[in-house]
Amino acid sequence: MKILVVEDERKMGDYLKQGLDEAGFVVDLVRDGIDGLHQGLNGEYDLAILDVMLPGMDGWQILQSMRRAGKEIPVLFLTARDHVDDRVKGLEMGADDYLVKPFAFSELLARVRTLLRRGSKSRGPEILQAANLEMDLLRRRVTRGGTRIDLTAKEFSLLELLLRRQGEVLPRSLIASQVWDMNFDSDTNVIEVAVRRLRAKVDDDFPVKLIHTVRGMGYVLDSDGRDR
Repeated sequence: MKILVVEDERKMGDYLKQGLDEAGFVVDLVRDGIDGLHQGLNGEYDLAILDVMLPGMDGWQILQSMRRAGKEIPVLFLTARDHVDDRVKGLEMGADDYLVKPFAFSELLARVRTLLRRGSKSRGPEILQAANLEMDLLRRRVTRGGTRIDLTAKEFSLLELLLRRQGEVLPRSLIASQVWDMNFDSDTNVIEVAVRRLRAKVDDDFPVKLIHTVRGMGYVLDSDGRDR
């Protein structure tokens, strides 16, 4: 799952990104309000974590603009201001939760997972499946035929993308932008290496292969397909 963090305090932003990365999420960190609004309106995120006081545009303005544009992703506010009026203002604007600094990361992570669980009820299933492969999005767990498969954060994101769009051939450029948040560079083999490692974990020990190469086009997850 992908999270947008808008936090101008450098140490706090780095702390949040590292912790959420290690928890298995894909995180985009932005350090000012204007860039945060741009990312929020144009990116595809499962959750936004917004600091209230930001340069350029505050968190309330970002939230207000996102809601006006029809973006209904869950929003968690972070602030050093512990006034009831501030919390009420944010919640009335459409925020989903409010956490006062300083806080324990374990509490933040618990709130993040609660918001993602709540939001997933309106977005779609919590379990993605193809043949005997299952991905539990909330528990960050993948099994095949009942056997647990341990994946890195990037491998998990890559497999999630393939599962969500199974049967569809995904070009390398799309995979690069969705999983690595980068433009595709034909001189790099990062995607090929990642797919090969994912296949080794997901397919090698099973007779039915799920991840297939479509030469000159990209990759597809399909229980009935084959490399061609």
